[in-house]
Amino acid sequence: MIVTIVGAGNMARGIGTRVLAGGHTLRLHDRTKAKAEDLATALREGTDGADASAVDADGAPDSDIVVLAVPYPAGRDIAAEWAEKLDGKIVVDISNPVDFSTFDKLVVPADTSAAEQIAAAAPKSRVVKAFNTTFAGPLAAGEVAGRPLDVFIAGDDEAARQTVADLVTGAGLRPLDVGPLHWARSLESFQLLHMASQERLGLNWSSALTIMT
Repeated sequence: MIVTIVGAGNMARGIGTRVLAGGHTLRLHDRTKAKAEDLATALREGTDGADASAVDADGAPDSDIVVLAVPYPAGRDIAAEWAEKLDGKIVVDISNPVDFSTFDKLVVPADTSAAEQIAAAAPKSRVVKAFNTTFAGPLAAGEVAGRPLDVFIAGDDEAARQTVADLVTGAGLRPLDVGPLHWARSLESFQLLHMASQERLGLNWSSALTIMT
């Protein structure tokens, strides 16, 4: 499938690495096109036979999955701007609406989430929450302590959740479908605790959340 990642930061690099590991076509878009081009080049060099390239805003939604790998509220704003282009598209929100000055609270009301705000901004898209509980470094590696990363998935469209789960599986990770999009509220809160614990526990952004069975 064709996957477009909006953003060219560390999370875009990590997710892009996994997308290419699954043999998919990767498109990258960033408001600074040179950043997208540089990342595409780096990812091609890191994966034999990789199909990765930069695209402009008009070409970004022309894919099977659009991943908004940008901080909150940029993803919501992009979804609103591209609402018509995202009609029927699977849109993956990876953001965590955290107060980064304190790391002690979320900046959205308790009765919503960043993902639900994106769904409201682009109401004809099929929004899925995924990758918000994974850090960039472990994503690039695909594992922590020899165990594949768990990727929690939430969304109101069951077929969209399954498509994202297939992408995750092909990337060598383990998808965990937790159900409807309202569970994104819990996933965002869960990750807030994970992020806030990094310095206190000396984890250095190299940890992962997992379900042991």
